[in-house]
Amino acid sequence: MSKMWTSSPYSHTNHQGNQNAGKTNEHQNQQNLKTLGMTSAISMAGPKPIDIEKTNELKESLIPYGVFESEVEMHHRMEILGQLHRLVRQWIRDESLRKNMPPSVADTVGGNIYTFGSYRLGVHHRGADIDALCVAPRHIDRTDYFQSFYELLKMQPQVKDLRAVEDAFVPVIKMNFDGIEIDLLFARLALKEIPDSFDLRDDMLLKNLDQKCVRSLNGCRVTDEILRLVPNIENFRLTLRAIKLWAKRHGIYSNTLGYLGGVSWAMLVARTCQLYPNALPATLVHKFFLVFSQWKWPQPVLLKQPDSVNLGFPVWDPRVNLADRFHLMPIITPAYPQQNSTFNVSASTRTVIMEEFRLGLAITDEIMLNKCGWERLFEAPNYFSRYRHFIVLLASSASSNDQLQWCGLIESKIRHLINTLERNQHITIAHVNPECFNSVPLHTNGGQPLALPPGATPPAAADTPGDVKLNDKGEVIPNHCSMWFIGLVFEKTNVNVDLTYDISTFTKAVHFQAENTSMLREGMSIEARHVRRKELHQYLSPSLLRRERLTSGTKRRLADAQHPPNAQANQANNSQPSQPPKKTKRLSESSTEDVSIISYNEDSNSSNMYEVNLQNGTSTNHEERKPTEKNEHPSTSNAQTNSIACT
Repeated sequence: MSKMWTSSPYSHTNHQGNQNAGKTNEHQNQQNLKTLGMTSAISMAGPKPIDIEKTNELKESLIPYGVFESEVEMHHRMEILGQLHRLVRQWIRDESLRKNMPPSVADTVGGNIYTFGSYRLGVHHRGADIDALCVAPRHIDRTDYFQSFYELLKMQPQVKDLRAVEDAFVPVIKMNFDGIEIDLLFARLALKEIPDSFDLRDDMLLKNLDQKCVRSLNGCRVTDEILRLVPNIENFRLTLRAIKLWAKRHGIYSNTLGYLGGVSWAMLVARTCQLYPNALPATLVHKFFLVFSQWKWPQPVLLKQPDSVNLGFPVWDPRVNLADRFHLMPIITPAYPQQNSTFNVSASTRTVIMEEFRLGLAITDEIMLNKCGWERLFEAPNYFSRYRHFIVLLASSASSNDQLQWCGLIESKIRHLINTLERNQHITIAHVNPECFNSVPLHTNGGQPLALPPGATPPAAADTPGDVKLNDKGEVIPNHCSMWFIGLVFEKTNVNVDLTYDISTFTKAVHFQAENTSMLREGMSIEARHVRRKELHQYLSPSLLRRERLTSGTKRRLADAQHPPNAQANQANNSQPSQPPKKTKRLSESSTEDVSIISYNEDSNSSNMYEVNLQNGTSTNHEERKPTEKNEHPSTSNAQTNSIACT
C-alpha cells in the first residue's frame, strides 16, 4: 500500500523539442523536470493568444452568475469580521477577569478571528457565507465559548438565526451577522496569550490539544497550505471559481450528501495547477476535466508529500488504517494531520461525479474548438429526466427555527440512507439531488402530513411557540416542509423491491439522534414516498419540469461523455492518465417499468402491506386488490403515492 503515497498517474516527464536544439532545449528540459507537489509537471508551456482569448471569455461568462463581489460588498464583509473580532476580544477579556486574572494581564491575552474556506481562498461568491475560527488562549474553555460567548452573541442586534451545534464532529456556532451567514469554530491553544499576528501553520501548535481543537484548526491550516502550494494564485482562483460554479450547477457540490465539498474542489484545482503551472484559467479548466475524468480512483490526490510529524493524531494512511483502504475517491489534505476530505463519497455519488467529469471534458473540448461557448458548461443538468423512480424525503415542522435545525439533521443523515440503498442487490444507482426544495405548508390527514398541490402560498413563518397552530385534535400543524429527491436505477426488471426496512431504519435513526440531542419538537416529522417520474408534477412546478426535459443535443452530449471519441482517448493516452472504473450502466439508463416497490405504511391506524405496480400507476392493498386500466392517462390516474411516515 505504500505505493499509494508516492505514485501518481502522472509520474512521467513531458520532454519536448529537438535534441539538436542545443542549450535552449537543455534549459527547457530542466524546466520540465520541475516538481510541483508529488510529481513533475505534465507541461510547462505558457499561454498562446487563443488561451488569453478563451480566459477572457470565461471570466465574462462567470459574471451573470454572481461569482464576483463588488467593492461595497467586500468592504461590508471586512466590517463584519472586524466587529466579530472585537466581540471575541471583549469576551476573552471578560472571561479572563471572571477567572480572577488581573486586569493588566487580561488586556494582553489577546484572541483572534481567522478565516478559511472560500473567503480565505478568495473565491467566495456574492452572498456566500464565511467560515471563521475563534482562537483563544489556554484558560478559555470550549464550554465558555458555547455558553458565555453564545449569550454575548444573542445580545447583538445584528445577529439573527443564532444556533450552536456543540456535539458536532467539528463544534460550531452558526449565525447571520448583519446579513452574512457565518460558521464560527473554536480552538483553544496551549498558550498564555494569542498575539495579533500569529501564524497557525506551525505543527507544534497542535501538541497537547484535544481532537476537536485540532479539527477546528485544520480548516485554516489546510487553506493556507493550498495557497502556498499553487504556482499562480490568481490563475488558481479564477479556475476554482469556474469549477465550483460548474459543480454547483451540476448538483455535485455537497460534502454532507456524499459529493465533494469546497476544500475538495480546491485541492483538485490546485493539483491541476501544479501539473500545468504556466497555463491560464481557460486551459486549466479544460485540463481539469482531462485529468480527473480519467483518474484511477482510489489512487489518492495529494498536493505534497505528507509531513513526517508524529504528535499522535490519526492521519490518512492505508498502509496502517484498514478503513482508509475502502475510501473511494481519496483527496488528502496537505496539512498535518492529513485527512481524506471525501470520506463521505459513496459508489453512487462517485459514479455521478465521474459521469459529470466526462461530460465536462466533452463540452470543454467543444469550447476550445470554438464549437460552443462557456455558457454550455454551466447549463443545469436534467436530473428529473434521468430516472423513472424516485424516493422523496419530506421534512416538516411547525416553525422556521425548528425547520432549520430539523433539515440540517436530516441532510446529515441522507448519505447513510444512500449507502443502505446501494447495498440492496436490485439497486445500481441511488442518486440524491443536493438541492433542498421548499414545499408548500402541510396539513394533517389522519395524523399524517400531506403536501398541498403546487402553487399554494405558505403562511407566515411561526417563529415562537405562541405562534404554533393546532388542529381540532390539539395536534401541532406542520407549517414548513422541505424535500429531497433520490433517483433510483434498478439492475433487473420484473422484481419486487422491499425498501421498508431500509427507510424505516433511516427515519428511526433521525428521530433517535433528534431525541438524544434534545432537538425533537412537536410537529417535526419525516416522511419517505416512492414517486414515479410522471407523478413529479405533484411536488415540483411545471416550469421546473419543462426545463428538465432532455433535448436531442443534450442526449448527444451525454452519449459523447459516456463514450468519448477516439481523439479524446488518444489525447488522454498522451498524458498517461489511468482509466476510470468501468461502469456499464449509464445514469439515464433504466429499464424498470415492471419493478414493484413494496414498503410498509407506518400509519398507526393501518398495518397493511402495499405493493406499488409502477407500470400501471396504481397502489394495491394486499387485502383488497382492485383491477386497473393499463392505458390510464397519468393526469387522470387515481394512483396513490406510497409513503413511509415517522412522526
